[in-house]
Amino acid sequence: MFAINQLKTLPSELIDLEREASKQGFNFLGRLIDEWRTGSNRFDKPGERLLVAVDAGNIVGIGGLNVDPYKPIGDTARLRRLYVANDFRRRGVGEALVCALLKDARRTFRVVRLSTDTEGAAAFYARLGFSAIEDESATHVKIL
Repeated sequence: MFAINQLKTLPSELIDLEREASKQGFNFLGRLIDEWRTGSNRFDKPGERLLVAVDAGNIVGIGGLNVDPYKPIGDTARLRRLYVANDFRRRGVGEALVCALLKDARRTFRVVRLSTDTEGAAAFYARLGFSAIEDESATHVKIL
């Protein structure tokens, strides 16, 4: 059984998950690592969080919530960098990460937006109550 933990520092074990994601053409974990190292995004503004799913000491999933950079009003969050290891898909890890991120989001945000480019992810987010939208900076939205 996996646990969901909030990150305050970036563990070196995340590189294994990043390698797997990169092989599948998902480069956003590399961007997460780069942005963390440069300090440009550490998920540390009010309401922001970066969570990992851990199973037997291994990171098997990650996801974060930022202030949406495309909506500077401040009441809009952006769900970002959600990735679950191949061997842990369809086991509730992604849903648990999203639900944990959304649970406390209501304290700071009114809306959560995201962008995805895969049909599987679009169906996943729709199952979790996100609505598809036509917007140049987002594909889905959820009103909290």
